[in-house]
Formats: sequence, C-alpha cells, structure tokens
Amino acid sequence: MPSQTENRKVEHINISLQKDVQARKISTGFEDVYFVHQALPEINRDEICPSTCFLGHKFSAPLFVGAMTGGTPEAAKINRSIAEAVEELGLGMGVGSQRAALEDPRLRSTYKIVRKKAPNAFLVANIGAPQLAKGYGVKEVMEAVEMIRADALAIHLNPLQEAIQPEGEASYKGCLQKIGDLAETLQVPLIVKETGAGISAEVAQKLERVGVECVDVSGAGGTSWAAVEYYRAESSNDTLRKRLGESFWDWGVPTVASIVEVVQSTKLKPIASGGIRTGSQIAKALALGADMTSISTPILRPAIESAEEVEKTLSFLIEELINSMFLIGAESVDKLKKASLVILGKTATWLERRGFKPEAYARR
Repeated sequence: MPSQTENRKVEHINISLQKDVQARKISTGFEDVYFVHQALPEINRDEICPSTCFLGHKFSAPLFVGAMTGGTPEAAKINRSIAEAVEELGLGMGVGSQRAALEDPRLRSTYKIVRKKAPNAFLVANIGAPQLAKGYGVKEVMEAVEMIRADALAIHLNPLQEAIQPEGEASYKGCLQKIGDLAETLQVPLIVKETGAGISAEVAQKLERVGVECVDVSGAGGTSWAAVEYYRAESSNDTLRKRLGESFWDWGVPTVASIVEVVQSTKLKPIASGGIRTGSQIAKALALGADMTSISTPILRPAIESAEEVEKTLSFLIEELINSMFLIGAESVDKLKKASLVILGKTATWLERRGFKPEAYARR
C-alpha cells in the first residue's frame, strides 16, 4: 500500500502537470534586467563555447535539471528520461527528496535509475531540512548520497510549503547547526537550496558562517509550492489550507533580487533557479554573478514524454544561451559573467531599498 509520502509525491506531479501553479503577482525580475547589446560583437557564433566547471565537474553548459521527484513509478519514468538526456548532453540533474526511499527501501530503484542511466553526469542527492530537525544525521544523509552515487548533496529549505501543507513539518529549530555539521563532515559538496521562495542576504550569510559554500537561490516568480498545496487543499475540501495557499501564493524573494543579494553579501557559489524559462535568462543569471543555473518545471512535461523531448528542450535553451552570448560579444562563460547589465524597475528599487547596488553591473 502506498505511503502518505508516496501519495503526496503523485499528487504533486499531477497538480504540476494539470494546474497553473506559477506565480501570479510576483515576477522573477528578469524583465528588469537588460544586456547592453553589442552591434559589433567581434566574435563568431560558431566558436562560442558555453562549457564550464562547477563543483569539480565539467558541464557542456552552465545548466542542470533541478530536483523534481522520486519515490513512485511515475517518478521513476521522469527521472529516467532526464538522466538519459543529461548524460547525452553532458549536463547534470538533481533528484527529489529521498526521504521516501529512506523510509521504504522498495522505492530506492526510482532514484537509483538516474545513476544507471547517467553514469557520467553530475548528480545531486536531496534531503529536506525538516528531516535534519527531526533527527536525520550523517548516516541518513550518506545513505541518500550513496543511493545514487551522487556528486553533491542538496539540503532543501521549504518552510513556506511545510507551513501550508496539511502533513507539513514546519520544524526548523536547530537546522542551521545541523547544516554546519554536515558541511564539516561530508565528503561531497553541500548545496543548500530553497524551493521557490528565495534566499536572502541574511540567510546566505548565516549559511556561509557555518561553512556552506554553495546555495541554490530558487527565487520567487516561477513555480509556487503554496499554489501546489492550494490545489491539494481544494481537492480535499480543506478550507484553512486552501486559504493559506491563496494568501501565500506569491510569497518570497524574487529570483534576480536573491541572486544579487547572495552575490553582493557573501562569497558563496550561487546557483540561479526559480522561474528561469529561457536561455537569455540563463545568460542574465550568470552575468548577475551566478556560477550555475537550474531549471525544473519546463522539463517536467517533456520528461513524461521521453528522454528525446527532454534533450530537445535543454538543447533549445543552450542555443538561446549561445545566441545571447554572441549578441554581447562573450565567447566563454567567464566573459559572459563580466558583461554589462542595466537593472531597472521594481528590481532596482528592491535592491536599493535593501542596500545593494544594481548600478554595479552597468559598466564593466
């Protein structure tokens, strides 16, 4: 009989496929970020190289598929498709929370499939911060890493979702110290990632102080997990949870603001995610200071179809990235990261009010 965790994962997949769970009144901020077009780029497009190194691994482009799922037969199919595509393209991927497989070893195959299908790709294991608060330690974390022979471990932060979810575990007391302990102990890189509500400068600084070196900002403006839980509550006639989902649908730090806050307040290695939908947004995220980018939702539907559809979607994003690099005269990711940007509108206002400097990107 499926566990509560397994049933919830199925519901999350179905809602994400069938309902509009995107942010409504808050945006990522990428619409406020402009490259300075170079009419004389002085490079050849076919000589542009988007490859990069990140956390000791070489990627053909600064992009990987973020954590989505695992723990169900449908999830196994999704993970297989993504794994085959990233292996072919020389990219990487994360898996969804492995709590289900740690609770029920029968579900491990839905995660293990990724290493079987992607023997050389960069793979990220995944455990939730509430599980650390509830007692998970190095033993459980290493089980998750070894399950997929991961190259890195992500600890995901999802207080917004946990606070709305009827089965939510809104237990975060002591998590920072536990994350710090893992940063000292683990033999693989540790990534601390949000899940759609962004990482502020204050949180980034706390993480840096306990030894974390990499964060995935996963800012607001893309998929809203409050929205996902809204639809779950609606289907079960849970009026309270439905109202909470509605009220907090657009909660969070917008993705662009989150990237800049992390970059200008710490020395952490930032991964940009949260509503990234185009190759030009990938380029903007890198020019803002991110070292890597991650996308999830745009890959879900293609992954239901086939590995070929995932590969097609990722390849198109990479082509858009290369085109952006050509139009700003950057033949490498290193040069892209030095490109001039102009930040206007609400994003500039946010950053200025928070004490950051959007003008720092304008002339480089």
